[in-house]
Amino acid sequence: MGKNKLTKFAETYTFPNFVQPTREEVISQGFSLKGNWHTFFKNDHPIVLELGCGRGEYTTGMAKMFPNKNFIGIDRKGARMWKGGKAAIEENMNNVAFLRAQIDMLNYYFDTDEIAEIWITFPDPQPKKVNKRMTCRKYLNLYSSFLKAEGTVNLKTDSQMLYDFTMETLQSLQYNIRQNVTDIYALPSVPEILNIQTYYEKMWLEQGYRIQYIQFMLHG
Repeated sequence: MGKNKLTKFAETYTFPNFVQPTREEVISQGFSLKGNWHTFFKNDHPIVLELGCGRGEYTTGMAKMFPNKNFIGIDRKGARMWKGGKAAIEENMNNVAFLRAQIDMLNYYFDTDEIAEIWITFPDPQPKKVNKRMTCRKYLNLYSSFLKAEGTVNLKTDSQMLYDFTMETLQSLQYNIRQNVTDIYALPSVPEILNIQTYYEKMWLEQGYRIQYIQFMLHG
């Protein structure tokens, strides 16, 4: 890790909107906010997760649009999330948090029916590792352990392979596909929430990639 990244990572420990227990602590002692995230936000508003949030552009973008919802950006690299955490503090956004955690351990951090919605924005498509794709059966089962029955999962991706894989998986499991857009920016009017552009999305668009979107439910 470079010096600048180390500095940013260290600074995140001073951020009131960052939560980053160690893996060992969570496994051996449990996680105090599991089932109690509303005590962190000090309200009972719905909680939305962004998985693999990177710099946090989507997390903070959604939080600005929906002040009556709480948003948690999740990534395993604290220095990467520094930008979003810093921006949220500077803009007094009290409905934003960032959790440093591994996606495959989310059931340690969130309880049954605790989450209202999930966003997965431009994940690594993992072309050679099916079980690491964030819309594979393993992860869908994981999300269902804490997503509300009426909750939705949203995928934005530039990867045709991941889009096709996700559609095939959802159809084989007979999950409810609520929206299926093969080119967001070909729509007559792009919904505001889909028009948030991350650093990587802007890069893919400049290279001519189509941005695809799927919204689905995990409970039929």
